[in-house]
Amino acid sequence: MQCGGAYAAFNGVDSPITQTFGLGIFEDLTSATLDEIEAFFAKHGAPVYHEVSPFAGAEAFALLCTRGYRPVELSSVMYQSVSEPPPVAGNVTVRIAGPAEAKLWGEISTRGWAQDHPEFAGILSELSETFTARRHTICFLAELDGVPGAAGALCLHEGVALFGGSATVPELRRRGLQSALLRERMRYAFAQGCDLAMMVAQPGSDSQRNAERAGFNIAYTRTKWQLMTP
Repeated sequence: MQCGGAYAAFNGVDSPITQTFGLGIFEDLTSATLDEIEAFFAKHGAPVYHEVSPFAGAEAFALLCTRGYRPVELSSVMYQSVSEPPPVAGNVTVRIAGPAEAKLWGEISTRGWAQDHPEFAGILSELSETFTARRHTICFLAELDGVPGAAGALCLHEGVALFGGSATVPELRRRGLQSALLRERMRYAFAQGCDLAMMVAQPGSDSQRNAERAGFNIAYTRTKWQLMTP
């Protein structure tokens, strides 16, 4: 649903992407807009979440506070220009997962994410099927000495390459798989003619540090707000 210049998306009660996008950016946030959006989520029996950019302005944050929301998550939105990275030799290889490897890609992705977010294990397994089937989304596998250990996706849209879904299984972390995934996805984006790359990471996380080493810069830090029930 589109409302007040924002999109409200329902993808299941427990889905991490059941929330709004663009709130307060294209139109000033009002109580009437929040009334309509909250009714939308209530109709689906879902909690109300908004992922809000600081560019929405202090007034939008103040209104959320008066409506009973509280911040529950921060994330860094990062970007860089797309360029072709140099080739790197080593025992880590990255390749595109074929259609017959959708289950393998999903298993690696779910294992990586569930280590830190066990509550998302079920929905992540379902989302992996969407990732591997979605048009203009390319799924990558990183392997250490031929053993799959990390998964990542690349979503392409009008020259923008969104790096997402990256996760490494616990036993193969800090072995260079994520850096290789970033590099090879950038190479693919360059080959497809993209000019802008973006990704999202938790502030201060290994993912953010890997991205910064790969040339990404922070555009802004966004805040996820939840409507608290009495």
